[in-house]
Amino acid sequence: MSTQQHPIGLYLKIWLLLFVLSAMSYAVDYMHLQGLLRWSLILLFMTLKAGLIIAVFMHMAWERLALIYAILLPPLLLLVLVGLMYAEAQYTWLTRLLFFR
Repeated sequence: MSTQQHPIGLYLKIWLLLFVLSAMSYAVDYMHLQGLLRWSLILLFMTLKAGLIIAVFMHMAWERLALIYAILLPPLLLLVLVGLMYAEAQYTWLTRLLFFR
C-alpha cells in the first residue's frame, strides 16, 4: 500500500499563513474598527482560514471533484438560500413600513 506524503514545508507554510491571518484578525480588534468593515474583515479572515484548513489539512485539495462538490456545494447553496431569505425579509419589512403607518 503506497501513501502519498506531502512535504513538511507545505504544512509549515500553511501554518505560517494561518498565523498571519489570525494576527490580522486580532489586528481588526486592536485597531478598534467598528461596524460593517469590522465584521466583513473578521468573516473574510475566518473564511480564508477555514478554507486553508479544509483544503490542506483535511486533504480536500487532492480529492476527486465529485467529493469536493458533495461536501462544499450544499453549504454554498444554503448561503444562497439565506441571502434570498434576507432579501425577502428586507422587502417585507419595507412594505410593512410603507403600508402600516
